[in-house]
Amino acid sequence: MKLPRLALSAALGLALAGGLSAVPAAAAGADATAHQGYTASSYAGSAAEAAGNKAFYQAVMKSALAKQAANPWLQTVVVTYNPSSAPSFASQIAASAQIWNSSERNVQLRAGSNADFDYYEGNDPQGSYASTDGHGRGYIFLDYSQARQFNPTRIVAHETGHVLGLPDHYSGPCSELMSGGGPGPSCTNPYPNATEKRRVDSLWVNGLAAR
Repeated sequence: MKLPRLALSAALGLALAGGLSAVPAAAAGADATAHQGYTASSYAGSAAEAAGNKAFYQAVMKSALAKQAANPWLQTVVVTYNPSSAPSFASQIAASAQIWNSSERNVQLRAGSNADFDYYEGNDPQGSYASTDGHGRGYIFLDYSQARQFNPTRIVAHETGHVLGLPDHYSGPCSELMSGGGPGPSCTNPYPNATEKRRVDSLWVNGLAAR
């Protein structure tokens, strides 16, 4: 279901074959990508994925803060996402945003134009993942087959957690959102636990302070 590292051209080729409507322009020219994926295997992640996740989160924060500069009095960062290339998951994406928005004080997710990141859908044997080209540009890919096996809202909320700065922790319990598919298909919990909520709020308040 999940490979730690793939050539980007191959990964996007598989996605296109599955019906992906558009390829992120920034990713199309990259040679390789690091993935943070939703897996039910014993795979424990890699240093490349951790670095890619950090780059993704930092790029999204930089983009969101730059657009917020015109409203410096705001105490919450608004991260804008584009769900238009993942219409089959529209309700799950909206539910994921609502879950995260009810969990955090320092960052909020909103659908809109001039987005900080995008959602895409299709078929890919590695399943769903948050992907970055290693230069801070990224998107979330949602896999059809995996969404039939696992709870799709948990998948979307998990991958969105990477955008907000959280790493995978596959060995965690079902109550931990970033354990992903580790607990198995019977786990349907789409909510971050208290530790995960605090970590995201801490990451984004630090971003506000840095601004």
